[in-house]
Amino acid sequence: MTTPEHSPLGRAVAYPSQYDPTLLFPIPRQPKRDQIGLPSPPPFHGVDIWNAYELGWLDARGKPRVALAEFRVPADSPNLIESKSFKLYLNSLNQTRIDSSEALRAMLVKDLSAAAGAPVSVVLLPPSVSHAFQVEPLAGECIDDLPIAIDHYGPPRADFLAVDDQRRAEETLVTHLLKSNCPVTGQPDWASLRIAYAGPRIDRAGLLRYVVSFREHNEFHEQCVERIFLDLLRRCAPSRLTVSARYTRRGGLDINPFRSNVPGASADNPRSVRQ
Repeated sequence: MTTPEHSPLGRAVAYPSQYDPTLLFPIPRQPKRDQIGLPSPPPFHGVDIWNAYELGWLDARGKPRVALAEFRVPADSPNLIESKSFKLYLNSLNQTRIDSSEALRAMLVKDLSAAAGAPVSVVLLPPSVSHAFQVEPLAGECIDDLPIAIDHYGPPRADFLAVDDQRRAEETLVTHLLKSNCPVTGQPDWASLRIAYAGPRIDRAGLLRYVVSFREHNEFHEQCVERIFLDLLRRCAPSRLTVSARYTRRGGLDINPFRSNVPGASADNPRSVRQ
């Protein structure tokens, strides 16, 4: 079975000591997309960027090695990869002898691509690299200090979204108030959200109320971002829309979904101060 309830998430499991790619647990994207009425193919392209800060292995002589890693899982892959299984898989490398960092990278590409059902890119960086995952503020105008009252925290309310039909805008808005919960364990997932759009001007108070309405909602990171993208597209009709989220890390991994209908738009990887 490939549903979240059958994954290792929320269960006590023994951490592996040797390489085991069978630990990776794929979850099909389509059932959740069907649930929110996302058409096929979806009205966006994108990627899920995973950053790993706890990657270690043994070299051919048995000496421990460590690295940082960036993984990019395409949004059009059939599956997302359940996060705890990803952590268990990476931990299975800790006592595994691997000839070189390039051999490790090739192994990661092979295993993760097989789980996702599409090519996954992998970049390994030594911890001494000064430019790796530098902290920088998210570009855009933060809306978190709007003087509004909020009393709805779930389920998500797309009807909070509204536009001013008389005004057009091209802007990037940022909020650090996105919070949702793991659909299996109920543990909180914290994120900063960036919305870049062109079209009818989005009412900021309604947008902030909408984002906060995810606060008690149970859904995976990737699914939350796709729901937000679709709700904005349906309710606000922007001609161009890009939605990205930077989630705080758990177990040495952070997940950063990016969805856009802008041709040629690509995801950067700026680490926020909360990550």
